[in-house]
Amino acid sequence: MALEKMDFITERDKQIFEKGTDSFEMKCERVSTAGSVSQRACSFCGSRVVLYPVADAIHLVHGGIGCAAYTWDIRGSLSSGPQLHRSSFCTDLREKEVIYGGETKLREALYHLIDLHKPSAAFVYITCIAGIIGDDVNRICKEVQNKTGVSVIPVQSEGFKGTKKDGYRAACESLMKLIGTVEGPAIPMSINILGDFNIAGETWVIKKYFEQMGINVVSTLTGDARVGQIRNAHRAKLNIVQCSGSMKHLAKMMMEKYDIPFINVSFFGIEDTAKALYDTSDFFNDEKVRNNTKMLVSTEIALIMPLLNEIRKACDGKKAGLYVGGAFKAISLVKALRHIGIKTVLAGTQTGSKEDYEILKTVCENGTVIVDDSNPVELSNFLIEKQVDLFIGGVKERPLAYKLGIGFCDHNHERKICLAGFRGMVNFAREVNASVNSPVWKFVKWRRH
Repeated sequence: MALEKMDFITERDKQIFEKGTDSFEMKCERVSTAGSVSQRACSFCGSRVVLYPVADAIHLVHGGIGCAAYTWDIRGSLSSGPQLHRSSFCTDLREKEVIYGGETKLREALYHLIDLHKPSAAFVYITCIAGIIGDDVNRICKEVQNKTGVSVIPVQSEGFKGTKKDGYRAACESLMKLIGTVEGPAIPMSINILGDFNIAGETWVIKKYFEQMGINVVSTLTGDARVGQIRNAHRAKLNIVQCSGSMKHLAKMMMEKYDIPFINVSFFGIEDTAKALYDTSDFFNDEKVRNNTKMLVSTEIALIMPLLNEIRKACDGKKAGLYVGGAFKAISLVKALRHIGIKTVLAGTQTGSKEDYEILKTVCENGTVIVDDSNPVELSNFLIEKQVDLFIGGVKERPLAYKLGIGFCDHNHERKICLAGFRGMVNFAREVNASVNSPVWKFVKWRRH
């Protein structure tokens, strides 16, 4: 049955497709359609989620207290040392500052925080208010940096500038101001991990894989990151990009400035985790690393397959919908769900590119709805029309699933369960099984068969 589009906003017609029934030409990376109540976040939020895990830096929001409160601790990013990133600092601009300017307040806040916490660096997030009243944040940051000797980096993240993806770009440009600020030779057999944010300790899992392979990890951007490591990132031989939406811009800048190549990877699901490790191994073309990689992958898969096969028996034939931030995550999730017998009938992202959606289309089956920058009304209609058993998303999507009586799996940055790597696939399968096969769903009328 072809997808009914009559209930959707006309301007979004080219952002909704059903594989097998439409000519596929996704119009993505657009400003959200007015009135659609997009699930996207603003530019400020995008920059904040990327930079937040830098654990030994001050993160100062130059704006209203609501911006700081909304983005406080929004990533489940763990640190193996400093916890400074978990303190949300804000200049708390009010009517007085709107009229007379907030530069004095910003200057005083920076001097106080640097003196109190002795950070390795400070990020100053410029919000809508600061942008509208015209505070010269760059000048204040430079002044404080010169007097304290601490790197104070303005983040051009005014919310009105665009969507979450524009905030990612602002964060990457801020990180570039730190990268390469120390000298040192290139490090043999080394990588930077870009676009992993150590949600529930996932960066530690990934780093351990590379250690077993014999590869050095110079820096992680930005999971469990330290300013000193970021300064040395230009010494790595290769960048691997886990979240292309948030970090591909940084990888391209580093390739242009430091001649460091990059590859796109994903550590979600068996296939993509194995491919990420093999692709990295192939880049270095070292026999010992290649043998270590083969041993690692074969051992890990042998350990988890018996359990996954048992879960597949319980989940076979179920249908899933997913709406996530990055397209590479969506692609990996379609494959991971297939491993446990679940068919994806709805797949959408907030920040996917045209190329990302072409790949997503190839891994999805005919009849799958593929959607860009969706909204609650659309998502609800898709979930009902496709008779979905499981919805995978983030904090904004959870209420939709529960209101409709659908099992839910949190795959966003607030979660507390590690879902990356081979063991992460086991955690994911267990959570999906527990949710989709919960006996509570027998009380939902529309799902009775």
